[in-house]
Amino acid sequence: MITPLEYIGSDVERINAAINAAENGLVTIPRRLPDASAKRDYWLIDSAILLRSNITLILDDCRIKLSDSCRDNIMRSANAMPGSDNIGELTNIHIIGKGNAILEGAEHPRSTGDCAKMTGVDSYGTDTADKNENPYGDWRNIGILLVNTHGFTISNITLKDMHCWTLSMEYCFNGVISDIHFEISENRIIDGQKVKVCNCDGIDLRKGCRNITIDNISGYTGDDVIALTGIDRGKVAPSGNVMKASTMFTSSHPLPGMSDDICFITINNIHAYSEGGHQIVRLLNTGKVSMHHITINDIVDTSPETLMDNVMVKIGDSNPAWGGVNQLGNTYAVMITGIRSRAKKCIVIAGTLCDSIIGNVDNLNPDCPCIDYMSGTDNTRNVFTYNLHC
Repeated sequence: MITPLEYIGSDVERINAAINAAENGLVTIPRRLPDASAKRDYWLIDSAILLRSNITLILDDCRIKLSDSCRDNIMRSANAMPGSDNIGELTNIHIIGKGNAILEGAEHPRSTGDCAKMTGVDSYGTDTADKNENPYGDWRNIGILLVNTHGFTISNITLKDMHCWTLSMEYCFNGVISDIHFEISENRIIDGQKVKVCNCDGIDLRKGCRNITIDNISGYTGDDVIALTGIDRGKVAPSGNVMKASTMFTSSHPLPGMSDDICFITINNIHAYSEGGHQIVRLLNTGKVSMHHITINDIVDTSPETLMDNVMVKIGDSNPAWGGVNQLGNTYAVMITGIRSRAKKCIVIAGTLCDSIIGNVDNLNPDCPCIDYMSGTDNTRNVFTYNLHC
């Protein structure tokens, strides 16, 4: 068994050295042992842990925290390097928590929010005076970022105080994300002051993701708990550019030989809420990006009496900034069952939806219907509903 305790250097250097040295691909990260350099029992990292192919990382009752000097992911696939658009395929990356495994953001993040948020103005950040840095958020604000990874697992981890999207995947296939607990607030207290930390989604599946299961998710997030987003924004800077107007690592064009479509996704057993009052589950595809064969089952709104989520499940959007309502036929084969909602709105179809099923819905808010056809029934086709309790 290889552990970072066997190596010297900074905390992240020790972890990355263990990953690189593990011939059988198995690395265990236990609690950090206090030493002459630091008396703490947790790992404090100032750059990303890099995940190569055929690696299994066991987080054994440990805590890994971003330092205030870090403007980087907690972890990312090693094919996603700043300034590089050569994104080779990685396979078999597994991050498994054991006991109480915790990943945590910085006390004073240098930047938070997505690419539309100016650091220190729209969303908290200490990088406002650094003229050499991107003044907006970028993909480095993501907690765990996997790109072009085939075969992956992320399970049994608590994630706290993230800087932007918590777990984000781009062009990833055949994965399982399970037994994840979130403790992430949009309104945070830093140095006694209430500050806004934007775009703290829980799980984001971006363009090109397919054959992925999300199961047993709990806790609360600052923004959407789970978002499937395939947004066609036109031409942007090349992949890996930290100054571009996108929070995705990849460019706007599909990776060679791949499709942008998001499909064959199962979302099951989600007992959570959006502390920022956003969505529990959001499906958003625009332009030519299709979304299909999506199963959403057993989604329970656990928000406290003092807070209401905006929407339990939202499909599509009419926002002109994202191209408006998507083309009829681009979102299809969606099954939504076992919904228990007390949100302001239960299920909203704000875009298009075809050949889908919605059933076993328990809507506890008498002020809204079970299904709000916000974009009009002309934008739906062959949508079968049953057991809607309003």
